[in-house]
Amino acid sequence: MNKRNKYFQKFLTLFSTGVFAVLLACSETATSPEMSDTSGQSHFLWKVSDENSSVWLLGSIHVADASFYPLAPKIDSAFSQASELAVEINTSDEYIAREVQQLMKSRGTLSEGTLRDVLPPELWYSVDSLCAAWDLPVKMFETMRPWLAATYISSYAYTREGLNSQYGIDFVLMNRAKRNGKPIVSLETAKDQIDAIADTTESDSAGICYLKSTMREISEIKTLMKDMIRAWKTGDDVLLNRLLGEEDVGDYTPSEQRFMAELNQRLLTKRNVKMADSVAAFLRDDRNVFVVVGVAHLAFDKDNVIENLNKRGFVIERY
Repeated sequence: MNKRNKYFQKFLTLFSTGVFAVLLACSETATSPEMSDTSGQSHFLWKVSDENSSVWLLGSIHVADASFYPLAPKIDSAFSQASELAVEINTSDEYIAREVQQLMKSRGTLSEGTLRDVLPPELWYSVDSLCAAWDLPVKMFETMRPWLAATYISSYAYTREGLNSQYGIDFVLMNRAKRNGKPIVSLETAKDQIDAIADTTESDSAGICYLKSTMREISEIKTLMKDMIRAWKTGDDVLLNRLLGEEDVGDYTPSEQRFMAELNQRLLTKRNVKMADSVAAFLRDDRNVFVVVGVAHLAFDKDNVIENLNKRGFVIERY
């Protein structure tokens, strides 16, 4: 496998797609925290400007805990000054959240057979054993396609470790925008988000690879959480990219390597270009927008949104 580390899948769900937070929100009742001033050293916050306007870009972590708040004064001030909030997808809108759930169900349900029938025996035994350890009914995964089972297992793992979508940076800012009457713009549709993570192959081969990767990483989720959260809180993109640049220790076949490369293209590379297009359009129209997307889109590796915008000639400032 190319040099994407063993944390790659968890990173994508934790930092890259808002759909992950929708799954968590289905079983959560916590109240979203308030934001107020605090001090901070560095942030995943950028200001992108052209000749006469500017747009703020903040890298989000979609699931977090109370220790993330209050946010830094620079973030709070930039958000307060913006006329609009733009997010990957406005899951605070009940219609949109419901649409995401419906698409996940329709795209993630097996047309025939069960998950056990689809998975290699050793992978099914791993899922079964994990459910027993977590006191989860394995029957809940019976009709799920592998990619959806993987996403649910990831979401539940983070819940067990105390992370909550209602503490996610984008979720908190959406709630604040609604209270303040600030318009919320979705950069993507529900279909866009599901298309990014859903396996479209009849054989479910890509989804099986995704689930295999997820099961391998479950035992290390506590370490992942600690390191990734520290990277976000300190704005340490060197640490973030070091973690994501470690060589994978898993034994992946050539076809599995291809599936993972394709997933990376769908989740990050292609969406990064579209996100940069949206920011460029905001600047062209002189719209004062505070944009929040998963931090993977802004700080991970090359070809991220910031690099894309820099190549287009915009002025980029890091805060």
